[in-house]
Amino acid sequence: MEELRKLFHQDLAVARDQLVRLAAWVTELIPRVTEVLLEGDLEGAELIIAADAELDRRAVEAEEHCIQILALQTPVAGELRQVVALLKMIAEVERSGDLACSICKATRRMNGHPMDPKLKGLITRMSEQAQALYRAAIEAFVDNDPVKAAELDDMDAILDALQKQLLQAVAESHKAGLTDLAVAMQMAVVARFYERIGDHAVNIAERVRFIVTGWLPDHQKSARSVVDPDSVGWAT
Repeated sequence: MEELRKLFHQDLAVARDQLVRLAAWVTELIPRVTEVLLEGDLEGAELIIAADAELDRRAVEAEEHCIQILALQTPVAGELRQVVALLKMIAEVERSGDLACSICKATRRMNGHPMDPKLKGLITRMSEQAQALYRAAIEAFVDNDPVKAAELDDMDAILDALQKQLLQAVAESHKAGLTDLAVAMQMAVVARFYERIGDHAVNIAERVRFIVTGWLPDHQKSARSVVDPDSVGWAT
């Protein structure tokens, strides 16, 4: 029995390391896709989109490792909670990588169109905040720190506010004739992508709290706000 427990903890350590590596990949990807977007770097966009297949492969590998633990180690109680949470966190990271690729695809659709400097500044701030959220989520996971994990809610509120500012700025830029409508709509979608990346980081942090304390969020009471682009007042 002692040998089985030792093997379980070794397998769990591997699974945790796989998640950390995946999340670190996404953390470093956020500023890269932002640079691609702001510079209109189509070659860089294609490279990032192509590399997503490798991120997906590693995510599947990590998920299969967790499923193997469930099948062969039969964890119970807190141990089971850890493995189930890891499976969900891997999915959050993989989806974040997809969102980063979507930003690159938006770069392709805006090719040849100039971007208002004010919008560039807000995008940079959203990127920095999204990266900060992901970095904090990883740190909370590595340290098994539920207090640090809980702090991500406030960090996410800042990102949500930046999304609202960007949407308003995009609408104003379009009204002033500085941004084409098609580009303006793409920018609104990009703002949503950054906001969703932040939400995935928060979800990871919530799973950290679940692992350590068994805490579960009350989504009915604490549903995250979603900024509706139609409420910003687009000019036609």
